[in-house]
Amino acid sequence: MKIERHFTTVKGGAYAGIKFRKTSSAIHNLDGSTASEFDGITVPEGWSQTATDILAQKYFRRAGVPSKTKPVPEKGVPSFLKRHKADDAALAKINSKKRFTGETDARQVFDRMAGTWGYWGWKNGYFSGPSDAAAYVDEMSYMLASQIGAPNSPQWFNTGLHWAYGIDGPAQGHFYADEKTGKATPATSAYERPQPHACFIQSVSDDLVGDNGIFDLWQREARLFKFGSGTGTNFSTLRGEGEALSGGGQSSGLISFLRIGDIAAGAVKSGGTTRRAAKMVIVDIDHPDVEEFIHWKAKEEQKVATLVVGSRLLDKHLNKVLAACADAEAGDAPFDPKQNELLKQAIRAAKIDAIPDTMLKRALQWASQGYTELSLETFSTDWDSASYRSVFGQNANNSIRINDDFLAAVEQDKDWALTARVDGGVHKTVKANELWQGIVEASWLCADPAVQYHDTINDWHTCAADGQIRGSNPCSEYMFLDDTACNLASLNLKKFI
Repeated sequence: MKIERHFTTVKGGAYAGIKFRKTSSAIHNLDGSTASEFDGITVPEGWSQTATDILAQKYFRRAGVPSKTKPVPEKGVPSFLKRHKADDAALAKINSKKRFTGETDARQVFDRMAGTWGYWGWKNGYFSGPSDAAAYVDEMSYMLASQIGAPNSPQWFNTGLHWAYGIDGPAQGHFYADEKTGKATPATSAYERPQPHACFIQSVSDDLVGDNGIFDLWQREARLFKFGSGTGTNFSTLRGEGEALSGGGQSSGLISFLRIGDIAAGAVKSGGTTRRAAKMVIVDIDHPDVEEFIHWKAKEEQKVATLVVGSRLLDKHLNKVLAACADAEAGDAPFDPKQNELLKQAIRAAKIDAIPDTMLKRALQWASQGYTELSLETFSTDWDSASYRSVFGQNANNSIRINDDFLAAVEQDKDWALTARVDGGVHKTVKANELWQGIVEASWLCADPAVQYHDTINDWHTCAADGQIRGSNPCSEYMFLDDTACNLASLNLKKFI
């Protein structure tokens, strides 16, 4: 390819027309305390504080960057495209604490991404010559610095760490398409062939521990979350609650396994940072457990409200019991509600608000040991608080996959069959309108589940011969075949005006 320069010149390079500034970035907790802070970072002068914070807090490599590097000899590769690794001899001469650091300059990030793309392009013979490769790298670096374009998050997280710094690690179970053979090949390291795709759609089989089974999916999801990617799966292949198992007994049902996946996703920090895992859970409208799935998140939200209100009532009433026991007018029987009128009133008020007897007895025991006040944990509705971490379904977007037949049944107020996964028979018959009303109410209560229009999506399918589209990535801008992925990027169209 011939690459023309639009924003840069050969003499000026990538950043000749861009001013940079030193600044800092701090993220604060809701109580005003500082969660994390970075000083002395360098960003383009025109960047907002939000853009600066995202780069500094999420995309800068925080550790393992050698302060001294050297090029790795590679025949036929131009000097500006040669990958680098730690210069051990040079590092040995400096203070051990300064040998490895983190990225602090936005240009380090732009250079490692654009440089790696140029390196890959060169290795695959994409460029007509070195000048075209140089133009490509400079133009891409300029576009990143000027916010004309940006790749998806896993590129910022992973791309170029091996090319620019020699950072690597053991293989994590990834595959790559070998450009020489055209075959999927196991990667031998973590970052030489990184995971730069943001959006995955994965399938799952109705199998507990086998390949492509339920627990195999949790492992694959963790692999994707670790390096900053998101994934979506249609779980409608799994048998419903009560369906027969081949070895005897009955299935625990779809929701029981979704709870496990939810906990696993919540435990993995996306990209090694504090960003939540991105995950989509999809269930077909005819699945035996679809009713429970529709109301799953709404009921979990109700649990949060119960925790918030209940914890505050518990704190209020138990402390009133202790205060009543400490009242000077209680005489010689401060712990006996028959003789301590104030205590009797406190206990009666607590029972009206359904405070459990076990907690009231515990409060009396605390009082008898001399306690006059208790510090009980109360919960809040903050999405990142302990209350939401105590319930299920908070680490995924949920969607119901509906088809034209179901919509027609809703319009005509007909029955709708939920079909068993094992034998394909009718598991249960419900009113289509009631099912639809359940979706509407649950979505109104907690914004989940959303709906995906299966037939309409497949009417627009560009590769219909390869099978149906059954799912999407977490944000649903990528809808394609199971077990595929995409590499997204954004263009800031206002920059071209």
